Order: sequence, then structure tokens, then C-alpha cells
Amino acid sequence: MRQEATLARQKLTTPRAAAVAGILFSILLITSLVLIRISVPGDPRAFGAGLDGSWKPVNLALNLLPFAGIAFLWFIGVVRDRLGEYEDRLFATVFLGSGLLFLAMLFSSAAVAGGMISIFGTIPPGRLIESGVYTFGRAVTYEIMNVYAMKMAGVFMISTCTLALRTGILPRWMAFLGLALALVLLLSIGHYAWISLVFPLWVLLISVHILIANLRMPPEALSTQTEINV
Repeated sequence: MRQEATLARQKLTTPRAAAVAGILFSILLITSLVLIRISVPGDPRAFGAGLDGSWKPVNLALNLLPFAGIAFLWFIGVVRDRLGEYEDRLFATVFLGSGLLFLAMLFSSAAVAGGMISIFGTIPPGRLIESGVYTFGRAVTYEIMNVYAMKMAGVFMISTCTLALRTGILPRWMAFLGLALALVLLLSIGHYAWISLVFPLWVLLISVHILIANLRMPPEALSTQTEINV
């Protein structure tokens, strides 16, 4: 009887844990991306006259990214646990693989950017530009984050929305919206300044929905839990 009660509590708290992790990831990633966008020139080939005074916000943004990654990893794990036996192996593999690849590329771009910040603090800016290290580092960071990481985010969204349509864990309109936004990420060519915000905003949307749905639990679920506890 105690085991059944424990399983019931897990079923009730799993969606809430996923929602909290998703909201935390979205807030941290959006904060980091906004700090970077407003502090660094949009063109990866441009140095920017104000970089001397903007490296601190960028450094703060880079320090927030590991925590965003941890929250996203937790979000993936809780969602997979929520799917349980309804999880399709094909889409589950794509779901997990694209999520992990997105994290790997996010951390890689942050590591390159963090290395440039460290070099910037020890080498005069003029020498840094002349050596080509800054230009190369900016280009690599933008390419990994805006092209490859965002493409993996789009694949993650497609697999998540497909699983949602099959299992009904999300409203159909939300799943179709995610598919449309995923196509935008996959088919976008070039560097668009704010397109990287599409993914965390979508995660924020579904996380808020999951949290609200969990808080508005139907009376049947509450009565079932009461009977089990008794």
C-alpha cells in the first residue's frame, strides 16, 4: 500500500518538476542571450568600440549558461519519465540525442567565448584584433550557437511535439505551434540576431502550461490519492 502511495505521489510531482526545470532553463538562457546580444556587436567580424565596458555582462551571461544546461538536462529526464511506457523508441532516441547535442554545442560555444574573455583581460585589444584570435573566436562561437545548436534545438522541438501529438501530454495547438517554430529554426539561413530566443521561449510556454495543468489537477486525481493513503 505504501508503494502504491509513493508511485501516486511521483505521478503527481513529475510534471511539476519538469515545469520548474523548464522555466528555470528558459529564464537563465533568455537572460544570457539577451545580455550577450546587447553587449556584443551582432556582426561576428565587428570588434565593437564598447567591448572594454561590456565584457562583464558577457562574463555574467557565460556563467549562467552551465546552470541553464543543468536545468535543461533535468527537464529532459523528467519529460522522459513522464512519457514512461508511451515513449516511442524512434522519437525518444531523436528527442534525447538532439537535446544532448544542443547542450554540447551550447557549452562549446560558451567555452570558446569564455576563452576569448580570458584572453581579452590579459592581451591589449589591438594585439588581439591583429592576431586574428578574436575574429576567429567570434566566428566559431556564432557558427556553433546560431547554426548547429539552433538546428538541434529545432530537431528537439519536432521530436517533442510529435511525442506530444501521440501521447496528448500537450494541447494540439501548442504542438503544432512548436512544429512551425522548429521549421523556422531549421530553415533559417544566416545569422538572425534574436532567432535563438525562439527555443527558450517555446520551452517556457510548455513549462508554464504543464505547471498550470498540474496545479489545476482534477478532483478525481485527488480522491484517488486520498483513497490510496487511507
